[in-house]
Amino acid sequence: MKKNWIPGNIGLVVGIMLAIWLIAACDKMKTPEDDPGDLIGIAYAPQPYTIIKPDDFPPVPVPASNPMTVEGVQLGRKLFYDPILSTDSTMSCSSCHLSQGSFTDHKAVSIGIDGISGRRSSMSLLNVAYVNNGLFWDGRSPNLEAQALMPVEDVIELHNTWPNVISKLKVHPSYPALFRKAFGITDRDSITKELAAKAMAQFERILISSGNSKFDEYQRGNVDIFDEEELDGKLMFFDEGASVNLPDGQCFHCHGGLTLTGNQYFNNGLDSVGALSEFKDKGRYEVTNNPNDQGKFRSPTLRNIAMSAPYMHDGRFQTLLEAVGQYGDNGFGVSNEDIFIGQMGFPIGNGKYSGLSTYHKKAITKFLETLTDPDFVNNPDIQNPF
Repeated sequence: MKKNWIPGNIGLVVGIMLAIWLIAACDKMKTPEDDPGDLIGIAYAPQPYTIIKPDDFPPVPVPASNPMTVEGVQLGRKLFYDPILSTDSTMSCSSCHLSQGSFTDHKAVSIGIDGISGRRSSMSLLNVAYVNNGLFWDGRSPNLEAQALMPVEDVIELHNTWPNVISKLKVHPSYPALFRKAFGITDRDSITKELAAKAMAQFERILISSGNSKFDEYQRGNVDIFDEEELDGKLMFFDEGASVNLPDGQCFHCHGGLTLTGNQYFNNGLDSVGALSEFKDKGRYEVTNNPNDQGKFRSPTLRNIAMSAPYMHDGRFQTLLEAVGQYGDNGFGVSNEDIFIGQMGFPIGNGKYSGLSTYHKKAITKFLETLTDPDFVNNPDIQNPF
């Protein structure tokens, strides 16, 4: 009796253990599609997010299809800084947009996960919410939601696919709950690239100047804050120096408004070409196919410009003084150069202008340095959350 009882019980135990193993194995094989409604138990109560901006800045444009919420911004912030978006999980959006570089990467041209250099420098994201005429240097993206989709699948940048990214987000330990809290999805299978892009766009819309730069203080009436050289630079920048015998710098025509971003595309006299088709980088033309747009690029914001070297679309100038200096000789006369490129300095007759002296270029550079806004780059709400 005893000998028969022991093997029987052992068999029963083994059978139970095998059943438990099979159930566990089946659970591990489950996909998000097998568990609809798995996020319903997580509260969905989004809080409206109020974008902080200087009082004299206009309201930040927000599309009705993507209202700002605290939960959406926080999800977007995590996605922006998370290398999960790249194929090998080594790079994130923030790799090319560093907060301490005013959301640039201090490289002439950005480098992707495979060590391959791109064609252009990363643009600052400061006040990007106000850009209303196309994003990137060539304006190929109409809005922040569309822009956020592109770097993931760019073969030079993050070199991934959105289906792969979404697969990783669905099984991630925290992202499904964050998507639920931000967008009210009921199960993780409802995570999409469009929702990810909406969240990142919400985060990018909070990247607004603090209003605490030296220039902002001057604009608020503290005129004594500028020294003589900074004031001369300011007068030349805005073509206001005639009464004190200063030449026109013509700068504000391409860098106007409170954000000092022209929201337009210009040939700013960088290169001498015999025909427009000779431009190495065709710029805006690649989007519009308008021959006159060859060699034109979107004018970047000049706020925090001293923090975002090197300069121009290809990063050819290492210092701000070099960048300002290239405007001192009135361009090359290429047919689609902006008209003001040829009108730097004092008029000297026959439609010609004197250009800018060494002092004039230094003064304008000093004025541009007054646009530096350390409170923006040090804002804890926009730093890496990991």
